[in-house]
Amino acid sequence: MKSARYYDRGDIRIEDIPEPPLQPGTVSIDVAYCGICGTDLHEYLDGPIFIPRAGHPHPVSGEAAPITIGHEMSGVVSAVGAGVDDLSPGDRVVVEPYILRPGVDTSAQNNAYHLSPDMNFIGLAGRGGGLAEKIVVERRWVHPIGDIPLDQAALIEPLAVAYHAFERSGAKAGDVALVGGAGPIGLLTAAVLTAEGLRVAITELSPLRRQKALDTGVAQHVIDPSQQDVAAEVRRITDGRGADVAFEATSVDVVLDTLLDAVRPQGVVVNISIWGHPATVDMQKLVLKEIDLRGTIAYVNSHPAAIALVRDGRVDLAPFITDVIGLDDLIDKGFDTLIHRNETAVKILVDPRKASAARPATA
Repeated sequence: MKSARYYDRGDIRIEDIPEPPLQPGTVSIDVAYCGICGTDLHEYLDGPIFIPRAGHPHPVSGEAAPITIGHEMSGVVSAVGAGVDDLSPGDRVVVEPYILRPGVDTSAQNNAYHLSPDMNFIGLAGRGGGLAEKIVVERRWVHPIGDIPLDQAALIEPLAVAYHAFERSGAKAGDVALVGGAGPIGLLTAAVLTAEGLRVAITELSPLRRQKALDTGVAQHVIDPSQQDVAAEVRRITDGRGADVAFEATSVDVVLDTLLDAVRPQGVVVNISIWGHPATVDMQKLVLKEIDLRGTIAYVNSHPAAIALVRDGRVDLAPFITDVIGLDDLIDKGFDTLIHRNETAVKILVDPRKASAARPATA
């Protein structure tokens, strides 16, 4: 089968590899779509980060580069292994792409399994990936989606990231939130916050992404930081108080600094983004306003809630899909666009069975 294989920084190759074998307790999935994630871009530009370097296998997966990448995937069950009796061929599913040590409690009662030692991700540390025609995944990590369209379902994984960030923030309906960056995660975070009853502002340089925030209705206030003082504008729309909570979704120092200025005293700033460089934090701002700066990584028991937001019509994912490409176009039309012309795209999906030439998106 055809797959995208990560060898090293700047070196991803489209290769034919054997199909993964079905094992007891696993589910074989024909991949329908896989999103290109910001983490994939960080690996390509700055990595390896999560991907184990060649010759240094991951302690749980036992794999190292080259590995098949892609972790934002949707697909259709093609077969189930022995012991799997609650899914059937033909079921539409998404993957919660974790690699964890054997014995880690992954039940709904454990809200910290994503923080267990040596945690990593399918499509980053091995065990296949969504940028391939087929993947085999342990049953625990497979979530049925019902009749959600498969292209939209490929955005469930980043939506779960956004939902977990919302949970980490402690925000509630009626609060005012500021989102730094209207890229895919920023927009999806704004979508979750709006669905949960918050009043949302987004700060974003790109006019196309600002317009996407307005067109999708995920933010009530969209701020151009090149023309406006973001903190002053947030104070204006909050009667001088400042935002209750802010979300950093850019891995840009000046954005993080702006969020510290814009939140109210004792406000919360949640960092969602993966940083390819050490961040600079003005600790005096943190101290004098007693700001809580919180990290968030991925998701934990978040996929069912994210799926419900889409299934119930509270979040519409279709407008965020700006292109669908074939696997052969991954670098030229996918990575290159998102790295050099990222203001022109939100989420680019890959159809692993489409050899080349983009087809019209659903947006």
